[in-house]
Formats: sequence, C-alpha cells, structure tokens
Amino acid sequence: MNDLVIFIVEDDQIFGTILEHSLKMNEDYTVFRYLTGKECIANLYRKPFAITLDYSLPDMNGREILRKVKEVLPDVEVVMISGQEEINTAVDLIKEGAYDYFEKKDSDIKTRLWNILIKIRKNLELKGEVENLREALATKYDSSKMILGNSPAITRIFSLIEKASMTNITVSISGETGTGKELVAKAIHYNSSRRKKAFIAVNMAAIPKDLLESELFGFEKGSFTGAQARKTGKFEEASGGTLFLDEIAEMDVNLQSKLLRVIQERELVRIGSSEIIKLDIRFLVATNRNLAEEVRKGNFREDLYYRLLGLPIHLPPLRDRDGDVLILAKHFADEFCKDNKMQRKGFSNEVKEKLLNYPFPGNVRELKAVIDLAVVMANGDQIMADDISFTCLNENQELLIDDSLTLSEYTRKIISSYMVKYNDNMVLVAKKLNIGKSTLYRMRQNHEI
Repeated sequence: MNDLVIFIVEDDQIFGTILEHSLKMNEDYTVFRYLTGKECIANLYRKPFAITLDYSLPDMNGREILRKVKEVLPDVEVVMISGQEEINTAVDLIKEGAYDYFEKKDSDIKTRLWNILIKIRKNLELKGEVENLREALATKYDSSKMILGNSPAITRIFSLIEKASMTNITVSISGETGTGKELVAKAIHYNSSRRKKAFIAVNMAAIPKDLLESELFGFEKGSFTGAQARKTGKFEEASGGTLFLDEIAEMDVNLQSKLLRVIQERELVRIGSSEIIKLDIRFLVATNRNLAEEVRKGNFREDLYYRLLGLPIHLPPLRDRDGDVLILAKHFADEFCKDNKMQRKGFSNEVKEKLLNYPFPGNVRELKAVIDLAVVMANGDQIMADDISFTCLNENQELLIDDSLTLSEYTRKIISSYMVKYNDNMVLVAKKLNIGKSTLYRMRQNHEI
C-alpha cells in the first residue's frame, strides 16, 4: 500500500513541525499540514486515510471540524490532540467518531501516534480485503450464474431477483426444502446496494426458543444468569446490510410481536438495557410452509405476515422445472470433478432418462447428492445408469410393503399418491407415470381415484 495521505491540522508551528517530520520518516506517507480547520476541509478532496486534529484552532473547534470531516469522508480516522486534559471532551469526541484522543504534553506522543497509524493502516487493509471479498461474492451470487436453468419457471425467478435487488423491499421466499431459498437471498443481497455490508443469516428452527431472543436482540452483561459480557445481537450485526430469517414460520408467537416492532420502528433495546439502538436493516425471510395457512391456524401473526410479505418469490420444485435437471446435473458433476481433481464425466442416454423420470422430492439438494455419488461410482469417463442411486425418503413407503393389495389396487393407490403429490395436476401425473391422460380422467370419473 503506497502513497497514503495524512493531514496534520495544527496551528502550533513547532508541534506541527515535529509531527510532520516524524510521519514523513515513513516513505509510504504523503503528509499535508494545515493551520486552520477551513484549510483542512477545503482539501478533503485529497482523501486522507487519517487526520491528526488539534482541538483548539483559531477559526473552528475540533468538534465542528470532526463533524464536517465525517460528513464528507465518513471512513477517515481522526485522532484528536489537545493542549490540556479534558476527559469529558475526549469521551464525547470518541462517541462522535474520533479514533483516539491524547494530550500534547504526553512524553511518548510520537511513538503513540506512530502506533495508532499502524493500527489504522491494518484496519484499512482489512476493509479493502473485505470489500474485495464482497465484490467476489456479488459475482459468485450472480443469479444467472449460480441459479442454473432455462425453464420458464426459473426464468421468472431471475426476473424477480433482479427487481428485488433494485430496491430495499422486504422479500418473502417460499418453496420446498432443497429448492435454494438461501441462495436466492444471497443473490438479492450481493446484487443490491447493500452488497458491501453484512449478510446475516439466522435459521429460526436451529436455535432453541429460549435462546432466540438473546441471539437476535443481544444482551448486556449481567442481564441474566450466564451473561458474563455484553453480546451484540443479529439485528445489530446486520445493520446497514441484510438480515435473512430462514424458516420464519418456526418463530415463537410471543417473539413475533417483538420482531414486528423492530420492523416497524427500525430500533431495538438489548436485553437488560434501556438504551434505544437505531437500525438500518433490509429483511429477507424464507419458509417451506404456507404462511397464509399458518395465519389461519393461529400460528403466525397476521400483522407480521403482511409486514413480511413484501415481494413474494416462490421457488418451483425441481420436478416442475422441465429439463433443468440435466443442466444442474452437468454443473454438479463438473464442479465435483474440478474440486476433486478428477477427469470430467459425461452422462449416458440411460442416465439422462433416469434423471428426467425421477421426481426428486429433495429437490436440487438431493440432485447434488445423487450426482456427487454417481461421479465417485463411475469407472470410466461416462456416468452409467447403474451409477445413479436414489435413496428417497418416501412418505408413501407403505406402497412397497403392503402384500395384501391386488395389482389394480396397487395401481389406484400409486396414482392417488401421485395426484396428491402433484396437486391434482393430471398432465404432470400422466407424464411422471408414463400413462395416458385419458386413463386418469376415466379413473376420476369412475371414482377409482
């Protein structure tokens, strides 16, 4: 890191010269010295990474200059220097954004300032690394690159993600388990204006009810047994960025009212505190349940439901995405081979047919597991039908073990099961079972299914 600009704002010529000489010993620093606050503010276009600022200047006091500097360059670090000990002033200035405060009479002022600038530089480098990582994540979570497919169902999702990324509207993402809800949430965040800030994900189902409030709101030291130090909650961590609440339907009803208040007021109070903390959060939520139905059952607050609905995005199950299964299968196979330094493997026609005819109840997540295993099992440069193994957690497993049924009874039971599974979509059921639609209509008319 070269040519780092530092301002010394100091009307004491001797003291200013000492600081300037000390700092110029580091060849990376370009040092400018100003005698007044107005000169400092007029030269902020030089974009210093740090400023040493005398609290008492002839034209302005340090507090006024600090505020104006932070308005123009909020990320610049300002070290306040005063000719006398003013503890209350020091505390107030640090609260307003000063990096540090010390007196001119300190005997080790040059060493102290030198060390402070080293810390500021390290923080600056870390911020640069974080920004680079977030830019990389924005590319990684480009919806057109990571949410693969060209079916009409998924193309519509691309359009909704693009619309969601253009504003701060709350987004509610729904869909079966394994359809990629968190991936959509990340695509929205990392392609939005908040991409340089935090993306915080919280799974409501993964945190015990009695711990969820403290996890979200944070707490003060001593606020309850075991609270040995202050803890910042997920709401505060996400401020300026995006908070993704996964499995939102699992949230306890009592906590739902507190979430509603945070969303409405954009503020919170930590457990054990009375201090109000202002928040700037974009909310994304996801669920594999029907939230409207949960409202009707009394499990979810109606007012919170409407607050969270925002832009709804429903992710289609893999079985409704036409030929996307083959696009995704190829991607997962190539990705697995690359990660494990293996030769790429193709798919036989039998494999393609087998993948297209399987309903994938576990959706994209299940497909990835199936393909990873198939790549490992394949002997040559092509995956064969025997390499594909489906281990389905079938909720209708009793169909396979009931030996009291006749063939026609088995047939009716299987078709009825598929009709339930695919929401009475006869065209899709006929396709999945490879039977004629007329057969299904006839069986429906005869009350056989």
